[in-house]
Amino acid sequence: MSPVSSRLEPTWQRPGLRAALLYAVAASLLGVVASAVSRLELTRRAVPDGELPDGPVIVVANHTSVADGILLALVGRRLGRSLRLMATGGVFRSALVGPLARRLGFIPVLRGTASAAGSLDAAAAALAAGEAVGLFPEGRITRDRQHWPERSKTGAVRLALRTGAPVVPVALVGAQQVVGTSGILPRLLRNTVLRPRVSVAVGEPIDVRRLAGARDGVDVDDATVRRVADEVMAALVTQVAELRREPAPHPAGVPEDALGA
Repeated sequence: MSPVSSRLEPTWQRPGLRAALLYAVAASLLGVVASAVSRLELTRRAVPDGELPDGPVIVVANHTSVADGILLALVGRRLGRSLRLMATGGVFRSALVGPLARRLGFIPVLRGTASAAGSLDAAAAALAAGEAVGLFPEGRITRDRQHWPERSKTGAVRLALRTGAPVVPVALVGAQQVVGTSGILPRLLRNTVLRPRVSVAVGEPIDVRRLAGARDGVDVDDATVRRVADEVMAALVTQVAELRREPAPHPAGVPEDALGA
């Protein structure tokens, strides 16, 4: 294991009161910045009473922009919860952002390393403490040219099966107009004048164990996990399509062999 990977070994500890205050301050500051360059609009909330459930919950969202993490965290605050985001290891390597992410209880995801599976252990620990965990089931920013969600990985469903936490799908449409893959500074400057709208739809909590027909003490086979992951992603893609007001070309997410088509 490399020195960098060992320093980022996925672990989780419950943030204390100071971290909660820090989260509130950071969310307020980022909310001001986000409002200056975008219009974040929650157009539909299917969760009870307009807020996320109490206790452990997994929030999944589609991924079109590097701004998605900030936007999803702000959505979580509007829905009454401070999300513990699962973020790529690159976030934690940043001298500026890394220490803040750790203090806020975010969870590093070290893709392609021996520690990658430990990210689910850390997320499970956060859920066991009653936290709300946010993640992007695609595992990366979509590579589809039309910005449709890709077919998901199975990590979110495995985490839900392991912990019993409900999954709440959150669709974000328009985030790629806030921050793209190039020309970031000119685009942000332009956005202060012509703020792009980011539409948000929050779906109903999904009982993954029920979908999988899971029973206590009985492992769920990989084929069932894959099927349920596609069903959960289909709920998210449906929300994205409704916000875009056009049918999704791939109802469960764009498969690898169709990317760039």
